[in-house]
Order: sequence, then structure tokens, then C-alpha cells
Amino acid sequence: METAGQVGVPSYWEEAKIELMKRDRIMRKLIPQFGDLHLTGRGEPFVTLARSIIGQQISVKSAEAAWQRFLLVCPKSTPAQVLKAGALDLAGCGLSKRKADYILDLAEHFKAKRVHADKWAEMEDEAVIAELIQIRGIGRWTAEMFLIFNLLRPNILPLDDVGLLNGISLNYFSGEPVSRSDAREVSANWEPWRTVATWYLWRSLEPVPVTY
Repeated sequence: METAGQVGVPSYWEEAKIELMKRDRIMRKLIPQFGDLHLTGRGEPFVTLARSIIGQQISVKSAEAAWQRFLLVCPKSTPAQVLKAGALDLAGCGLSKRKADYILDLAEHFKAKRVHADKWAEMEDEAVIAELIQIRGIGRWTAEMFLIFNLLRPNILPLDDVGLLNGISLNYFSGEPVSRSDAREVSANWEPWRTVATWYLWRSLEPVPVTY
């Protein structure tokens, strides 16, 4: 199993590209446009999730600034350090009360081992998602992004992701709006490589590789 922090090509990537190009005429045109670019996983689970909570509903630039302020308070970004800092210090680095509560809840889940981060690599996708969405501030979309970018899971289809729906609209429906059921129908052809197809559709909208 590919793990976070590795910057090599995910083990399944080349096979997925070949299969998707064989089965799907849109993928056959799209994939070669991006040469050797591929998904890269990064980040320790707690840090990745804390960063995703801090970045919710703000611009990329604001999220980066908020993260840097958070690091001044919690330079090691560990659950213990977050809990020691407490709500007051977290609020002092510019986090809203709600986000500070979410970060503390995340730290509490990790410290009390209510989530099993050390076992996530072996667990089924839906089992990991079920654990993640128990944490305040983490919904299904955030959990799916974690599975894609941290655990490098090959078959995630994030139906709540605007970029995925826009990519399907642009490439498969000439820009017409698409529903979740349209997206499911198009993606049936991609199994078990829905992450890979999603990644290429993101690329088709914005050629700069997505980071998380």
C-alpha cells in the first residue's frame, strides 16, 4: 500500500492510465495532455486534517496565512501541543471560535485514539470515511480529499466536489450542468480508478497540480 509522504508515482497510476484510455474516449484525449504529471501524496494525517479544517471556506492565500500563524502557536502540530495551547491560544492565531473548537476536537480524537490513523492504510475506504466524519468540522468531502491526497486511494469519486462536476460538464457534456447521477453514470466506466480519472478532470480545468 502506497503511504503518505512518498512522492513517487502511485503504484497503480500507469495501469490506471492505460485502462482509462482504453475504455473512455475522453480520457484517451485528456490523459496524454499531462505527460508524466501524477498524484503525489504528502503529509502526516493529523497535520493534513488540521490544515484542511483551518483552510475551510477561505481563499488559498488566507488559508496559508492562517496556517503559518497556527504554526507559531503549535510548531510541531501534534495533538498534545494543540490541546495544551487550548481555545484561547488558537483564537489568538486568528482562528474563529468554531475552527478552534474543530481543531481541539480533532486533537482529542487523535489523543484518545478514537480514530485509528495507524490502521487507515489497511482499512476500507468507507470505514476510514466513517471514522473521519465523527470529527467536528470534517464532512464527507474533506474525508474523500484525505483519502485521495493522504492515503492515495485509487477509486474515490468525490461527488460533492465542484471541480469534479465542472470537469465532467466541460469534457463530457459540452459545458451543460451535470447532476450527481450524471457524474455516477460517467464514472461507472472508470472503476476501479475513479481517483485517477477525477485527478485528470481537475487538471483539465487548471493545469497546475492540485495540492492538499
